[in-house]
Amino acid sequence: MSISPRPRADAPHLAVIGAGVGGCSLLASLRRQGWPAERISLWESGRGPGGRTATRRSRQDSHLRIDHGAPLFNISASPDPALLAPLLAGGWIEPWQGTLACLDKDGGLTGRLEDPFCQGRLYRGRQGMEQLCRGLLALAGGAIEAHYGILVRHLETSSEGRWQLLDSAGELLAAADWLVLGSTLLAHPRSRLVLGWDTLPLAVGATERADPELAHSLAAIASIRAEARSNLMMVVPANAAAPWRALPFRLLSFDSVAQQRWGLRRVAIQPLEDGRCAVVAHSTGTFAGEHLNVYGSRSSIAKHLGMAPTQQRETEVIAALERGLQGALAAWLPEPSEALPPGGAPWPGVHSELMRWGAAFPQHPGLPRALALCRRSRVGFCGDFIEGPGFGRVEGAMRSGEALATRLLEAAQLDP
Repeated sequence: MSISPRPRADAPHLAVIGAGVGGCSLLASLRRQGWPAERISLWESGRGPGGRTATRRSRQDSHLRIDHGAPLFNISASPDPALLAPLLAGGWIEPWQGTLACLDKDGGLTGRLEDPFCQGRLYRGRQGMEQLCRGLLALAGGAIEAHYGILVRHLETSSEGRWQLLDSAGELLAAADWLVLGSTLLAHPRSRLVLGWDTLPLAVGATERADPELAHSLAAIASIRAEARSNLMMVVPANAAAPWRALPFRLLSFDSVAQQRWGLRRVAIQPLEDGRCAVVAHSTGTFAGEHLNVYGSRSSIAKHLGMAPTQQRETEVIAALERGLQGALAAWLPEPSEALPPGGAPWPGVHSELMRWGAAFPQHPGLPRALALCRRSRVGFCGDFIEGPGFGRVEGAMRSGEALATRLLEAAQLDP
């Protein structure tokens, strides 16, 4: 049932930080239920919407398209998210028809598919996974004020009790009546450790507001453990891509022993229209944990923080992932024609990059749904870290955005 918010002229301004699936689902759900688009701003540190469902493209290479985070998404619970049908009807997503497989410790394929990522009905963004979030934003309406490539670094309370969003230099970006975080970056203590921040943005705002409910939510978020991922992105040239394009799977997961042996969790094979082949290898959490301070040279967060990549260390991590991939796929790919130098790349001519996700996979328990909205402080949370069906996956992020939208509309209606 739709809930009508206060009259348009009096609608509170809402700031959403994070243009991943959770934040974009929230916006689509709010708009479908009547929240005015011109009273919403969206803030994202990356180059565009998507988060881990973003697609790597290049202005200089029109055929390049790499889904370097989630190559697909699955729906495993009923009923379907309310946004699924309009996304399908709008042509933003489509059923995923690729072949799934699982690698065992001996390098052979098993009939088991234990990976929760592969269960249920599978979908992908049409012409790239980024289309999922672009479709959600299309459902939200074009009047939403979107800001990309901007890192919100500080959160403060104004004298009028509004949330103030500030950049790294302390300059005011926006003021809002309600604030929603689509990730834990500004709320989880790991950000201070990994990014070297002296303060945690939302913790500062919570102290200013002295809200026990928000303090409780922050404590619960602080207890959430998440695994990092180091993702290898490769582009194999057309003259060497035939063995890759002929692999008997498009998504390969690894059983627990195979993960330990090769340091990989899954591999996505993505043939390109011009005959090349993109390959994305996701590391295990253990591998990524051993290289937490090695970011990809094109990492948005590293650029915002002025963290210059150490080229030698990045090269070493890429080479280690390439060797793990070579070993895992040895049954299908030809051996290198020449002996490799120590630490050398196994596939000459292949272009490789590194993408490091700092908190890619939240672990149970996540944030209880009851703590996802703090009405007194006017703060909400959405994303795959919210407990519920699809936890830790795209499905969970989408459902969390839908659920929070309903609660926000109810709270805004009652807000004095």
